[in-house]
Amino acid sequence: MRSKDKPWLMRTYSGHSSAKASNALYRRNLEKGQTGLSVAFDLPTQTGYDADHPMAQGEVGKVGVPISHLEDMETLFAGIPLERMNTSMTINATAPWLLALYIAAAERRGISPKVLQGTTQNDLLKEFLSRGTHIFPPEPSLRLTTDMIAYTVTRVPKWNPINICSYHLQEAGATPVQELAFAMANAKAILDDLRASGQVSEADWPAVVGRISFFVNAGIRFVEEMCKLRAFGRMWDRLTQERYGITDPAMRRFRYGVQVNSLGLTEQQPENNVIRIVLEALAVTLSKEARARAIQLPAWNEALGLPRPWDQQWSLRIQQILAHETDLLEYEDLFDGSPVIEQEVQRMMAEAQAILDEIEAQGGAVPALSWMKRSLVESNARRLRRIERGEQTVVGVNAFQYGDASPLVNHGDVSILTVSEAAAREQIERLRAFRESRDPDQVEQALWALREAAQNGSNLMPVSIACAHAGVTTGEWAGVLREVFGEYHAPTGVASAHADSGSPGLEGVRERVREISQKLGSPLRMLVGKPGLDGHSNGAEQIALKARDIGFEVVYLGIRLTPEQIVEAALQEDVHLVGLSILSGAHMLMVPKVMEKMRAAGIQDVPVVAGGIIPEPDARRLQALGVAAVFTPKDFDLDRIMAHLVEILAERQGLAMHSAADPLA
Repeated sequence: MRSKDKPWLMRTYSGHSSAKASNALYRRNLEKGQTGLSVAFDLPTQTGYDADHPMAQGEVGKVGVPISHLEDMETLFAGIPLERMNTSMTINATAPWLLALYIAAAERRGISPKVLQGTTQNDLLKEFLSRGTHIFPPEPSLRLTTDMIAYTVTRVPKWNPINICSYHLQEAGATPVQELAFAMANAKAILDDLRASGQVSEADWPAVVGRISFFVNAGIRFVEEMCKLRAFGRMWDRLTQERYGITDPAMRRFRYGVQVNSLGLTEQQPENNVIRIVLEALAVTLSKEARARAIQLPAWNEALGLPRPWDQQWSLRIQQILAHETDLLEYEDLFDGSPVIEQEVQRMMAEAQAILDEIEAQGGAVPALSWMKRSLVESNARRLRRIERGEQTVVGVNAFQYGDASPLVNHGDVSILTVSEAAAREQIERLRAFRESRDPDQVEQALWALREAAQNGSNLMPVSIACAHAGVTTGEWAGVLREVFGEYHAPTGVASAHADSGSPGLEGVRERVREISQKLGSPLRMLVGKPGLDGHSNGAEQIALKARDIGFEVVYLGIRLTPEQIVEAALQEDVHLVGLSILSGAHMLMVPKVMEKMRAAGIQDVPVVAGGIIPEPDARRLQALGVAAVFTPKDFDLDRIMAHLVEILAERQGLAMHSAADPLA
């Protein structure tokens, strides 16, 4: 047999409920053959709140593990050899703090930070564009990133202090070319800021560039995705050589991990997702030139909710079969010399460079954030229109819908993992007990040093590690930096984006909007709100864009709103409909809470609709509470959603239902 290349690192993105429960999950996954860890943190941890903060209600342990202090971090990795483990952490805004906790946990065991291996996701620019777990404005966010890079290059030299994360850009609607261009623009902004800070010597600069990694997306068009990754490697090599003067080819190597596309996973016929995941994995394994260093695959049922351990095991087995049963790793690059592949790579590089030139003309990624966000919103709108029109086939969604019910789905529990509400209560109890056990003087001194460093421009990593050892909590660390840096509301991209005009039948819906508005004596107004900490705003943005297109006046205030803020806006704007978007699993708390506040404000007659990853039993409960309609990922046709919303309002105003059986007719 031929010799084989070493397989990539195999991970599953996981964490839930508590540090103890997540530790048990990680140890089981490692026993199953997983070769690295990828930690999912819950939204309060990612956005800098302790579990008992009001903003954390309904979110604790839902989409990841809650980590409030050093004891939580020690519990999370109990029995796991940190000196040999390769750990990826998806964090972003609180990345310096979570890395500080990780380093402190290692030091408590007598492990030198110099041997720690792993990656922190700390690309805040993409958070402003897509995922929404940012806290601070762009400038201090860049500082937090560059402080981490500068600190780790000599003190934690095996650590990748950042992965430039284009994964979420594609999840937000970016084309492969946009993903390539925006990621390169973000990388330039971060490296330029680091160089300007003066924290890294010229001698260390090649090592800095050599530790920069990327985290990319691989969609279902796996030939195009493979070409994108070949283009990524060439553009990165050129950028690091020409702009940053890196002469060592090894330091210019494009180093990336990948999670294949979750955007394309479907609630309908979810068994099809397994085939999608396999094909997407081929995009990042077939070509040796473009082979990922680490791969994590989503589970088949992620469009339904949180995957169970068995679901994650299935995705791990996909990786293991590709690496160990097939001959993928036995050959040199299969596509070298292919004129078809070379032509596609050159096309993508040229188009990406044109976008980069436009961003550069605007002054770089930070000044161009609004333009980039609008471009993503418009690109996502075009993608959805192609699916609605049948121009882009999605099996089981807009084609081949008829089939037998999936035996994988138990409609009683929807075949997903459900996080117990008791997990949040237990986390709060542990947090309060931990606070009682601390030396308050040490905590106060550590926080004073953190504040001083934030104000005087010192590197924030040493004082953050000192805070970790002193017993400072996640919310306290972020709270000090909120005081110094302030908070930031990223551009929504909706106000200036242009919607596709939709199907010809949509004119009938527009006429209904005009008819109802005329009866009311004012334009129909819809508020699109995202209560809680969920920052995944893609669906909310598209609903806002489409509602505006059919004639609504739309109030969209962006992400991370309290129920009180939503109700206040509904009152001030005198809206006729409230739409709530929640993808974090907090819908059973947040939606009733908004409705309760609406009743207290005297606007209980305004209909409420909800959208998100909402299991069918929860949808029925919400409707029993008075929610007028619930939409989930299976409701992909925005025209029909709009028609449904308009008929809800027509019924409330006593207008006869549209005479045609099809509201779009």
